[in-house]
Amino acid sequence: MKELTAVELRGSLKTLAEELERDGQPILLKLGQRPVGVIVSLTDFRERFVLAAAAEERRALLAEILEDRLDRAEPVDDAIRAVRGR
Repeated sequence: MKELTAVELRGSLKTLAEELERDGQPILLKLGQRPVGVIVSLTDFRERFVLAAAAEERRALLAEILEDRLDRAEPVDDAIRAVRGR
């Protein structure tokens, strides 16, 4: 992983953006010697954060729907009897 200080970032943002687009390698951002963040490609960001969060939301919604449905679900045999009038 490439390392970069905030001062270096200000001076070469265009070059770094082109590099990130070309090779997708994350860049560690440092203030002095202290790591403070990571710059990742848009593809990595989407795959690791946006798509993962959306998938988790879908799983939670599905679980909520299934839980709600199962709590009030009528047994199949009872439903058939009710339709047949017995």
